[in-house]
Amino acid sequence: MQTTTWNGISLSQMMLGTVQFGMPYGVANQTGQPEYRDVVAIVDAAVTGGVNCFDTAAAYGQSEEILGRALKELGIGHKVAVVTKVRPLTTEELANPRLAESAIQASIELSLQRLQLDCLPIVLFHRECDAGFLNILARLRDEGKLKHFGVSCGNTPGTAADFVSGGHASALQIPANIVDHRHSRSGIIQNSVSRNVAIFIRSVYLQGLLAMAEETIPDKLRGILPERQRLTSIAEDSGLSLMELALRYILTLPGITSVLTGVETLEQVEQNLVTFARGRLSEDILSAIHQDVTELPEVIITPSMWSL
Repeated sequence: MQTTTWNGISLSQMMLGTVQFGMPYGVANQTGQPEYRDVVAIVDAAVTGGVNCFDTAAAYGQSEEILGRALKELGIGHKVAVVTKVRPLTTEELANPRLAESAIQASIELSLQRLQLDCLPIVLFHRECDAGFLNILARLRDEGKLKHFGVSCGNTPGTAADFVSGGHASALQIPANIVDHRHSRSGIIQNSVSRNVAIFIRSVYLQGLLAMAEETIPDKLRGILPERQRLTSIAEDSGLSLMELALRYILTLPGITSVLTGVETLEQVEQNLVTFARGRLSEDILSAIHQDVTELPEVIITPSMWSL
């Protein structure tokens, strides 16, 4: 497994997403929340395959608690990097700095307890609107509660660019995939590399939309079908599945620190490990992907707008 050394931390190219550990998640999720023993097997297989970083959040149901329990059982909590996120602040907390500070500190303390860690390796704000309180994360870092901090960004590249250029964040999580090029074309990734800001990519499969059987795609999202069919044809001509094409496409983006892939089953972890090992796509395949691209509307490539 390829790794990147960032601020003294070795981060694997594959980051295991664990939202499914704590709640049924994803438009393509057919198996629901895995049992705890299955989670242990998933985490063990990932680490055995070279994965050393995990993504979770206070808002992901029981994810932090289950991940922390699994890491402790396997005796690897001190060997991996966990990226977690502060719970979203309420409107009242956003309007009152003292309430916001109290809420952020409480969220960090709960994350430490649930993950069974003495210090959180990387903490992100779950929403951009909460990032006005990055100074509080800086203070908690100085107090030894966490090592690095940043923001999980939405779909507007300009906002992510502000966090990087302003020097306010040392890590960003951003969405990008084979049909959503907004961030990858904005220059934010290259700028982050030059400023030693870690970039974690999420939504590689567009929250499962690229993995679903065509007939199961909700009516509101069927506008993706023409572009999806074009990409499926390219994949088949190359002897690949659409999912492999989508994942390996993201691996071609220069400057990415880690790519987040969420799983519900051991089989999915094993397949992802194989796909990561195959690396980037050939230039011929990339050229085919970049020809005749259809720019999809935001309501399709922005999961927060789906309202399913």
